Amino acid sequence: MTAGVDLRLRSPGPQLLALPWETPLADWDPATTPLRALDVGPSRHLVRFVVADGTLWAVKELPVRLARKEYEALRRMEAMALPTVRAAGVVVQSEPDDRSLLVTRFLVGSWQYRRLFARLPPDRATHRARLLDAMAGLLVELHRHGVFWGDCSLANTLFTRDGQALQAHLVDAETAEIHPSLSDGQRRMDLDILVENVASGLVDVAASLGRPPDIEPRLIEEALGVPERYQALWDALHAEPQFAFSDRYRVESTVRDLEELGFVVDEVSLAPVTGGEVRLRVGVGDRRFHAQRLRELTGLDVGEGQARVLLGDLQAHRGALAREQGRAVSEGEAAPSWLHDVLTPGMRRAHAAVDHVGTAVQAWCDLLEVRWLLSEAAGHDVGTAQALTELAERAPTDSAARALVADTRHDLPVVPPDGP
Repeated sequence: MTAGVDLRLRSPGPQLLALPWETPLADWDPATTPLRALDVGPSRHLVRFVVADGTLWAVKELPVRLARKEYEALRRMEAMALPTVRAAGVVVQSEPDDRSLLVTRFLVGSWQYRRLFARLPPDRATHRARLLDAMAGLLVELHRHGVFWGDCSLANTLFTRDGQALQAHLVDAETAEIHPSLSDGQRRMDLDILVENVASGLVDVAASLGRPPDIEPRLIEEALGVPERYQALWDALHAEPQFAFSDRYRVESTVRDLEELGFVVDEVSLAPVTGGEVRLRVGVGDRRFHAQRLRELTGLDVGEGQARVLLGDLQAHRGALAREQGRAVSEGEAAPSWLHDVLTPGMRRAHAAVDHVGTAVQAWCDLLEVRWLLSEAAGHDVGTAQALTELAERAPTDSAARALVADTRHDLPVVPPDGP
């Protein structure tokens, strides 16, 4: 390695260290460097993917100032537990030539929106609605933590499946600014940028896929609806209702509503106002209420949407134990046997049924959904075996066909994610 290279890596495995960091990214030779070709769409800067130490890394060439700025922004957002890619390093190759490399850990099990959108039927707006919900939710989370994105777009976002929802993750933080808090004007500006970029992104990818021209007005209308999605979530988190002190029952319903949205409530305060009423203020933490509860009970660390599904399955197991034993059974009592007798073997079988596409925990969530749908149609519990058969039929072994298979109630695409 050339002595002039300034190398800073957070995961200094031997293969990562051995990459040709002194060489311009465009000159990395696939014959000697384990590059991986991924279709991620257009980018302002050269991005290449490389496998080292059993991990897929994204390497982006940037001017020195931008690379250092983005690296620090991603590190700070990671410390705030925000849904972003993880910064792994920054390499200054040449100060005089203003050339450096930003290294991030590729988000395993994720999709770039172009690949995801290609699997969504053009006449089903409910599919795209989930994608836009995820975008609005991501922007709310960033703004709550004082992050002004400045370039919110589908192209700068990766998506992962989380139970029966999508989770959006920030990928590009070149323009991000982190403040103690954001003004309403800053939030509106970020929303305006998001609407414009999402509208153009949806229209561009629809055109590239040969979708009929009459879909363009619908896509623009859907993009214009993102601020409404954003505002509904923002208001739920920041509303300060006033009511009589005797109506304190409203505190419990507010807390439950926030927990249902997945937020951990840190603090509740009632402050007196004029007219003998009180104002409710709720301090809200991370959007991991169900994930945190599941981790406390089982040690599992999964997504919030997945945790919601798994906790429902745990409750069903708890009810079965209570009927068998003729007594009340707590969650803490039921968790070990559920983990050992239900979840672990169930995940293994479900993952095999979908030919190991995606993660085992997501496969189990999909199996539970299939079982629920079949049981609803049959009027009784059809059992796991029948649901496994149905799940396997929805996941053909041919990879091209499998990419077109949609999952259960919400029709989220069961496509092989990018990455290893």
